[in-house]
Amino acid sequence: MEKPREEHPRPDFKRKDWINLNGIWDFEIDTSNTGIEKGFYLSEKKFKERIVVPFPPESKLSNIENKDFMVSVWYRKKIDIPENWKNRRIFLNFGGVDFLTTVWINGEKVGTHLGGYSPFRFEITKFLKKENILTVNAYDDNRTNLQPCGKQSQKYNSYGTCYTRVTGIWQTVFLEATGKNYIKNFKAYPDCENEEILFMIDIEGKGNIQIEIYQGDKKIGDKIISGNGVVFANYEIKNFIPWSIENPFLYNVKLSLFSNGEKQDQVESYFGFRKIEIKDKKLLLNGNPIFMRMVLDQGYYPDGIYTAPDEQDIINDIKISKNMGFNGARLHQKIFEPLFLYWADKLGYIVWEEYPNWGIKNRISYESFGVLVKEWIDVIERDFNHPSIIGWCPLNETHYLQDNELVRNLYKITKSFDKTRPVIDTSGYIHVETDIYDCHNYKQNPKEFKKDFEPFEKEDKVWRNFPDFDAEYKGQPYWVSEYGGIWWDIEGLKNGWGYGERPKTEKEFIERYKNLTEVLLNHPKICGFCYTQLYDVEQEVNGLHTYSRKPKFKPEIIKKINSQKAKIED
Repeated sequence: MEKPREEHPRPDFKRKDWINLNGIWDFEIDTSNTGIEKGFYLSEKKFKERIVVPFPPESKLSNIENKDFMVSVWYRKKIDIPENWKNRRIFLNFGGVDFLTTVWINGEKVGTHLGGYSPFRFEITKFLKKENILTVNAYDDNRTNLQPCGKQSQKYNSYGTCYTRVTGIWQTVFLEATGKNYIKNFKAYPDCENEEILFMIDIEGKGNIQIEIYQGDKKIGDKIISGNGVVFANYEIKNFIPWSIENPFLYNVKLSLFSNGEKQDQVESYFGFRKIEIKDKKLLLNGNPIFMRMVLDQGYYPDGIYTAPDEQDIINDIKISKNMGFNGARLHQKIFEPLFLYWADKLGYIVWEEYPNWGIKNRISYESFGVLVKEWIDVIERDFNHPSIIGWCPLNETHYLQDNELVRNLYKITKSFDKTRPVIDTSGYIHVETDIYDCHNYKQNPKEFKKDFEPFEKEDKVWRNFPDFDAEYKGQPYWVSEYGGIWWDIEGLKNGWGYGERPKTEKEFIERYKNLTEVLLNHPKICGFCYTQLYDVEQEVNGLHTYSRKPKFKPEIIKKINSQKAKIED
């Protein structure tokens, strides 16, 4: 695989002048973590192996496939800068590197980044010469209880709900060129009531920004504004086409920055007109109540682990979910790459984005709070414009010994960066302050499962995972964000497991799935479900597909069950 993942990694923030650095890099595992002392960042040091970037070294597609702990790994690649990029600013971009990254160009330290899931960039203009060597070190030890690592195993082997680790580079690495002034970021705020779109554009330097809006191939807006730093502009778009699950229409936008009569930078992106609201225990999309027919997606791939082998694998995961009647997913304990969110936007697939807080003591702690908050803010800033994201969830299944004020502060920080979406403080448990109240319930007997939610229908008393610790329910929308997980293994894994007693026949599985799901669909106050899970992951064999994405049951059977009208949609 000479040049994997060639597509642009950020269709939501795309420059014309970019170079994909994926492919074969020199590589070495630094078992003693002494590479800096030994001068591994100097070009004289020859690395022992070759790796295929962006696949993590634990993966088959990396050509390394080392499953042991690798606390320090090194990468090196010769990079060529085009002649027509001369006198421009050059930026080096990383989609994701786990966990602490240090970068050198030609033996000179460029910078460091902490966090395994957020994107980062360095300007490398002043470090460049005629010939250039890029060296990257990633330090990664998730056994400290201070490092957010999601579902990555903190033991030698995978076990339970924890899977193969990911070390180092796991998303596309690429170069970009801009002028002296450039566009750092932008946010699009659709105002459905007033039929307007508001742009907040963050620029480096000053100049004139041209904003062009397209409906298909037709240009419907063109405006030039002047400013520096953060600038604002709004457009009126009468009779706009709303973004919805049924018709995920996207408007294209082109932002061009001019200074001193010259084009300094240009970014292409898109936006969708849609509004998320909470009203009368319901979640509204564009003013209409929706029932979240969701499935848990872990974002794992047999050969790439965290990294999809190619773009089609990303598209396929969304399509197999929609083909079974799901309208969205909880993106679970992993920050998914922007390309997944792009296709969710394109295909009409709603998602909850969740931070991978597992790996931290009590799953939130003072010692790790700084890393968590910084990275979570970076993720919100990266993904703000995706219409498919209908809510944020910074934590999952925190411990009853958590510090409640840390949870409350994280909720408030999330709200301060995005007031347009609901926030769940910590999915399942332990709730402190939340816009939507959710629970995780894996009971396998449909009668017992139904009994848990009957008091909510009759007395407005919700079922809670830990009633002695959970915050009181205050009338929020309520959903069961994990259920099912029915054990069904068609490949005969020796260490495979699922929730509850395994059904004896396929008919028994379908009957259990149907009865559990209908409990939630037929409840007049429950606004959604999330079934565990879309596909098996390693030893956890409770997916509706195998790990290799082979359907275990006829998709139309599952779709018929999921597509029934929910009571709350009446």
